[in-house]
Amino acid sequence: MAKYPIFLELGGRRVVVVGGGAVAVRKATSLLEAGARLVVVAYQASDAIADLCTRHGAELIRARYAKQYIAEAVLVIAATDDRKVNEQVYRDCQELEIPCNVVDVPELCDFFVPAVVKRGDLQVAIGTEGYAPAYAGHLRKKLEAIITEEHGRFLAELERLRREVIEQIPSAADRKVLMGQFVDDESFEYFRTNGPDAWRQRAQALVTARAAKT
Repeated sequence: MAKYPIFLELGGRRVVVVGGGAVAVRKATSLLEAGARLVVVAYQASDAIADLCTRHGAELIRARYAKQYIAEAVLVIAATDDRKVNEQVYRDCQELEIPCNVVDVPELCDFFVPAVVKRGDLQVAIGTEGYAPAYAGHLRKKLEAIITEEHGRFLAELERLRREVIEQIPSAADRKVLMGQFVDDESFEYFRTNGPDAWRQRAQALVTARAAKT
């Protein structure tokens, strides 16, 4: 069944990772980068996970998994090397209606973590329903060569320009036409070739000209 793709705001929200090994470190790192309020439950916590929690102020619970530790979480990831523990985490999440991901067990996942190309605020996510993460990683590497840091910087300029367009152009239809011009390939090539200052001046001239007609 097709999944519903979503970018979820986790800033300051409780997310629990159960497990203390290398996989848990990778999952925890990504969650911290997303601003989650991370809790790690690990009976045997590796030095790497302990150091990560210390450096980022995350909570590390050195104990066997118990249902109480996932209370009030918005997401849970089970990443232990014990199948029975992972299955118990999943069952508890179903009872508490908390989305759960059991690493490498697609049938025990309410959500899948995609391979991501990240360029500033620009993110491109690649999902395979959890069945071929290696292929998602392969495609990510190919896209990383196509989607560059310049695309991220271009997005930052577009975000600033969009605010100006909203302030200066009262017509929604005119705003749509302008933004369509600013986001097309020709606009990006001008940005890439001439730099942000020249692109900004050119864009502002178009906004001013459009505003004068309204």
